[in-house]
Amino acid sequence: MSEIVLVTDSTADIPSEIRERLGIEMVPLQVLFGEESYLDNVTLSPAQFFEKLKGFGGMPKTSQPSPNDFLAVFQRLIAERKTVISVHLSSAFSGTYQSALIAQSMLEGEGDVTVIDSKSASYGYGMLVVKSAELAKQGASKAEIVAEIARLRREMRLYFLVDTLEYLQRGGRIGKAAALFGTLLNIKPILTIGGDGVIYPVDKVRGQKRAFARIIELIEADFGAGPIDLIAVDTPGDTQAADELIEVLKGKFGVRQFHRSEIGSVVGAHTGPGTVGIFVLPAGSV
Repeated sequence: MSEIVLVTDSTADIPSEIRERLGIEMVPLQVLFGEESYLDNVTLSPAQFFEKLKGFGGMPKTSQPSPNDFLAVFQRLIAERKTVISVHLSSAFSGTYQSALIAQSMLEGEGDVTVIDSKSASYGYGMLVVKSAELAKQGASKAEIVAEIARLRREMRLYFLVDTLEYLQRGGRIGKAAALFGTLLNIKPILTIGGDGVIYPVDKVRGQKRAFARIIELIEADFGAGPIDLIAVDTPGDTQAADELIEVLKGKFGVRQFHRSEIGSVVGAHTGPGTVGIFVLPAGSV
């Protein structure tokens, strides 16, 4: 049986040391500050991105990898007689998944490449890639790994808060009136990504403490009193809200496994600084 290699893109926000340890291949998206172009998590770290964002007057843009970017990686791995499982950012947010599919079709049946739409973002799906790479190292088959990705994707719940609605409004995720209304009244929308990979509002409350209390209620409705596995993502240099929410959740639920990662530049370009994301799974999942 050939070795299985996981391929993903930079929006999985997997720390480089973990990617290197598990042999995970990463194809980066691009981030553009005006005429300046950077490779996400290659030539621009999350900390560098949010520092540049402070002094940038406009809205940074992002660009997906081309099919040829994926094709080069797939062909190299096939030449090394590897089996490829390629997992990517929700197709509702980006054409990255589509680029990987096109690259797969360009192989014309050569090699064993499976492309999966995570229907999620950031380290929520990055953790699924990490778990899959660990399973591959343990000798799991492709069918077993693909089935585990589907199970975890089905059971995972995400709730996230943004410090400002400005970035979602600029990116077309919410209307300008809704963004202004939320800002004036200190409304904190609790958002999620649905099973179709699209952002949806779960609830809206006034103030951070009420938002935290509502997230606890939502987790209890999904998982009871626990225990749970918890994955948290936040933005470097602006982690106070994340720190507080994590402590609240650890105190409330029996957190079996805990993982934390920084939101990268591509996801951060659409959510802004101060974003907190909480991914929850049944205990023992990761």
